[in-house]
Amino acid sequence: MYLRQNQPTNDWRAAVIFPTRSIDTADRKHYREFFTSQRVSPIYLDELGEAVSLPISIATVKLMIENEDTAIEKARELIDRTQQEISSQQQQRQLLQLIETILIYKFPTMSREEIEAMFGLSELKQTRFYQEAFEEGKQEGVRREKFRTVPLLLRVGLSVEQVAQELELSVQEVQQAAQQQSSNESSR
Repeated sequence: MYLRQNQPTNDWRAAVIFPTRSIDTADRKHYREFFTSQRVSPIYLDELGEAVSLPISIATVKLMIENEDTAIEKARELIDRTQQEISSQQQQRQLLQLIETILIYKFPTMSREEIEAMFGLSELKQTRFYQEAFEEGKQEGVRREKFRTVPLLLRVGLSVEQVAQELELSVQEVQQAAQQQSSNESSR
């Protein structure tokens, strides 16, 4: 559908990636022309050979089918290879992000600390996951501090509206913070 709607001017090729040959249904009757013309090629990740002999980008994609018992060690090897073989910082970051994404999907129950230990601190700080988590934590800390400041500003005589404007909060958020503070004080 994409090719019919967009009619690319350049010649094109595509790959269909399967973890193993057994996943491929080989039901290609609707796409036979693409496969026979070799515009579309199936790739079976488990048949590509050992990761150390593959280009780093292919070895990284192959990490998707790696056994959970060996995936972390393979990821560490890929991180080392990325740092040794890729000179562009941007390409290094992109590969590290891909490795990280694959591992996050492979190990969805891992905590941020476990991922940090798996990557090593310096590699983790370069990844999108770390940057986003760090930024979210920073924003949450600023927000929490604003809510702690609400009762103090109300005690010095500012109105709810003035506090909301000063702290860049809604009037409702200021009222909730004030109510929460007063309920905390009454429960003591």
